Formats: sequence, structure tokens, C-alpha cells
Amino acid sequence: MTPERMYTVILGPHVSEKTTILGEENNQYTFRVAMDATKPEIKAAVEGIFEVAVEDLQVLNVKGKTKRTNRGKIRRRSNWKKAYVRLEAGHEIDLADVG
Repeated sequence: MTPERMYTVILGPHVSEKTTILGEENNQYTFRVAMDATKPEIKAAVEGIFEVAVEDLQVLNVKGKTKRTNRGKIRRRSNWKKAYVRLEAGHEIDLADVG
């Protein structure tokens, strides 16, 4: 996989209260990924960018929320894809360095 594709597959970390707990307890990290990314591409991108070993990978599509504007119009946010990545023991990613 080319370095350009690696950086287009992984769009960035997804940080929330749930993902912080998963990171502390299970050595698991969450990333926003491209909608056309496959599991093998995501695994190769994480291993290539962060130089870690991936143990397990789960991918899911997140449906965009429907929101109402202050004028009453209904808008829909975009759908997106996220990946839960579990690393092998002894490996970790420092998300403070990721921009």
C-alpha cells in the first residue's frame, strides 16, 4: 500500500468517553476511516503509520444524525465509518502526538 493511500484511509482518531475507556482497559483505539476502506487496508495503514502490531479489527458504519435548524429545516449529517483497532500486548499509540 502506498503512503498516500495510508493517509487517505485513516482520517484521524475518534476520541470520546467510550473510546478512552476502551483504550485504557483493552488496548483498543478508534479511528475515523474512509467510507471505501476495507479491513485489510485499515490494518495495513495502522501498522504502517504507527508501527504497531494489530491483533483485532472491527469496522462499522455510523449513520448521520438528522438535525433541525433554528428555522425548522431538517438537515442530515453525513454517514461515516469508524474502526476499532485492538493492538497486541506491548504496543500502544500515543494519540497526543497525532494531529
